[in-house]
Amino acid sequence: MTGPLWYACGEDTIPAGEDWLAALERERLAQIRFTKRRTEFLLRRAVGKRAVAAVLSLGDDPATCGRIGMLNHPSGAPYVVLDGAVLDLEVSLTDRAGHAVALIRPAGSQARGPVGIDLELVEERTIGFVEDFLTAGEAAWVRARGQVAVDANLLWSAKEAALKVLKVGLRADTRSVEVRVQDSVGPDGWAALEVVQGESGATFPGWWRRDGHFVLTVVTTHPDGPPQALPGNGNLAAAEPIHSWLAEPVVRPAGPN
Repeated sequence: MTGPLWYACGEDTIPAGEDWLAALERERLAQIRFTKRRTEFLLRRAVGKRAVAAVLSLGDDPATCGRIGMLNHPSGAPYVVLDGAVLDLEVSLTDRAGHAVALIRPAGSQARGPVGIDLELVEERTIGFVEDFLTAGEAAWVRARGQVAVDANLLWSAKEAALKVLKVGLRADTRSVEVRVQDSVGPDGWAALEVVQGESGATFPGWWRRDGHFVLTVVTTHPDGPPQALPGNGNLAAAEPIHSWLAEPVVRPAGPN
């Protein structure tokens, strides 16, 4: 069974200028004044466009990327246009600490339902976080294993990915879904997980991996093989967290012409 396709890159790969952005993307960018949000907006589009270009064998020069639009439904869920036409692709985007990942299911995939991806740092979480945002079963699992920094962020990441599949995001209570993790890691670095929606009992399959400072999770509507890396995929395992926005939190207004 072939899994969805994934592509990772860091903010140092964001193209210069704005020629690589579609017109609607440039309009949205002009409204963003906080550096962190601006960088995340650009980074998500850089990783998404490169992933789409790789899937469609288009090349990733600025002119080609400018033909690709990474736009958003009113719910916030992304969709892809090429030369103004909506593509039959399921796509999910995520970023954390200066790095981003795109997940793509190729053409003909919309009948198989949406996909969700989330990237998190492996960082300390308090027991209060565990008790407030995880289910009782998940909290007990985290406490029993004694590796809160990894497991709490893994469960949080899988919840975010699942809530993207459900197209509700963090508007929903994170305890409305429960994550069950398998520890058996395959030779490709992926291990299986599943997410159960408490209200309906629906089960969503997925995958997770640990790459250096990061944990990455994928959730799908129907069973899939583990995600496959696209050509040119960045080395997430060697990536260092980046917080460049701290040097200038607010974008400086352009000077007079």
